[in-house]
Amino acid sequence: MQILQTDVLVVGGGTGGTAAAIQAARRGASTILVSEFAWLGGMLTSAGVAAPDGNELEAFQTGIWGAFLRSLEQRQAGGLDNAWVSFFTYEPRIGAEIFADWVSELPNLKWISGQTPVEVLKESDPSELGKASRLIGARFQDVTVYAKITIDGTELGDLLALGNIPHRWGWEFQSEWNEPSAPASPSALTERYPVQAPTWVVVLNKFEQDAPPIPAPPNYDPEKFVGAWEKYGSDRFLTYGRLPNDHFMINFPGRGNDYGEGVERLILSNTLKNQFLQEALWHTQGFAHFIQTHLGRRYGLAETAFPNESGSLGGGAFALHPYYRESRRLIGRVTVREQNILPQGAVAPLPIAITAEGCETVETWCEAIAIGNYANDHHYPSGDIPLKPKSMRWGGRYTGTPFTIPYGSLVSATVDGFLVCEKNISVSHIANGATRLQPLVLGIGQAAGMAAALCIEQNCQPRDLPVRSLQNALIDDAIAPAAVIPLLNLPPAHPDWRFWQHYYLNNPESYPTNGYCPLSPHSAPRTAYPTSIVSGIFQRQSDQSYCLTVENTDHPWSLVTLNAKIDAQLKQYPTEQSLTLSGRINSAGRWLCVESLG
Repeated sequence: MQILQTDVLVVGGGTGGTAAAIQAARRGASTILVSEFAWLGGMLTSAGVAAPDGNELEAFQTGIWGAFLRSLEQRQAGGLDNAWVSFFTYEPRIGAEIFADWVSELPNLKWISGQTPVEVLKESDPSELGKASRLIGARFQDVTVYAKITIDGTELGDLLALGNIPHRWGWEFQSEWNEPSAPASPSALTERYPVQAPTWVVVLNKFEQDAPPIPAPPNYDPEKFVGAWEKYGSDRFLTYGRLPNDHFMINFPGRGNDYGEGVERLILSNTLKNQFLQEALWHTQGFAHFIQTHLGRRYGLAETAFPNESGSLGGGAFALHPYYRESRRLIGRVTVREQNILPQGAVAPLPIAITAEGCETVETWCEAIAIGNYANDHHYPSGDIPLKPKSMRWGGRYTGTPFTIPYGSLVSATVDGFLVCEKNISVSHIANGATRLQPLVLGIGQAAGMAAALCIEQNCQPRDLPVRSLQNALIDDAIAPAAVIPLLNLPPAHPDWRFWQHYYLNNPESYPTNGYCPLSPHSAPRTAYPTSIVSGIFQRQSDQSYCLTVENTDHPWSLVTLNAKIDAQLKQYPTEQSLTLSGRINSAGRWLCVESLG
């Protein structure tokens, strides 16, 4: 058994864990990252969800998430406009290569793959009687790592269970926090699906001739999939998750490949977990067989999409592990609830902490450390639940209300030396539907890694870390500066970007309910995406719904944008007028993503 020592140990090489390890090491902390799989990136790579949701607006493309997009633009031939479920799709291996390259550039970051935690190492602090115990590392199959700060970046919050760290699993009801969308009492759905359904992604390829047949799995039942794409039609179904090179990511809800039967087995025992995973993989294989049977032999498995790992269920065309939408969830110093992600005006309120000392002194500060904006989206195979809406029209389309994650949701209420950085943050089951998305989890991971490094620098525990020092470090980071205050019109390239981020941290009571700050004009740099010049007749179909009728085309093109300046121009442009624009054509979504009006 090898024994190692480090400042920061990150367990799990998923989306949040990878970002945490990279950020901690970039800040200067000696860091060890231990992952189960040979690919880093989790949801974005090894789980195959190469179509990220949320934080798509230009103003929210900051931090490691923004850097990841810029690297994809440089490496993915032909751009990222391939599907209609996301503005950004790419080959999973390219995402994995980016993360691996970033890790290899850091001499103080050691990456160990092929290991899972088997024991959490803890000790009590005799100097603080009655206080929490402290994590001091973790043991794996072949290595034990001692660390000053340990971060749980596992897909299912494994350290929470191994370390007996207080956590939640499953639903909370109305009586818990009075969340608007929480059910009043248990039901057949809450009993059957304690958490959202995972999905085992498969990537299909379009062949020039007949593809090899996809075999039916054991206990194959085609009735499970009948009507899967009825709402969309077969072509639109396939382009939902289209990747470059005639590849199609299959991650489809409803009667597709979400799988939640007996999902509680994931946390009961390794034997039962493996049983569930095998069933989930067979379910996806059955869906792939169904697709090929009904849409033709032109579609087959993309056998080189993922590496084939010895002893792993996935590989080849199948992701290395499922896309987990929910895990065990920490009981933290602060819990994100549905009320924290819903709009007051156009944006959710900032998380404000208040400390009262004596009878007179009251201190307030903003705890925001990461930004999300996705709609609240839940997946249950028997049907989704009604949720209070949190979407808004912007840029010619619907997007989600911006909200923030407070630092206290990463910090255990009872255990020192420990942070979380994945879907395992302190969040309610209902709010998890908006906090679980890939770009936000990258931001949470970046904040956790920065917090861990600052704890080393300041010789303090995570619960004692001044939040403002973390926020300043994220905003002022030399490599991947990250926004912590959502401002819809503040692009990361704006010369006043840092000023306004710091301004609203200093004056959270002034945070505008419309999400816009006063800005001086500036000329934005052009994107690296391939763009086209298009002319036609502009038409306003309804509020924030526009199209362009182009001569000699079969249908009008919807006009959308991720840029606040263009959003404002489209709102004012006269209908039925000629318009020439520069933008990116997305044939799957039948939209033009506008970057400039001319």
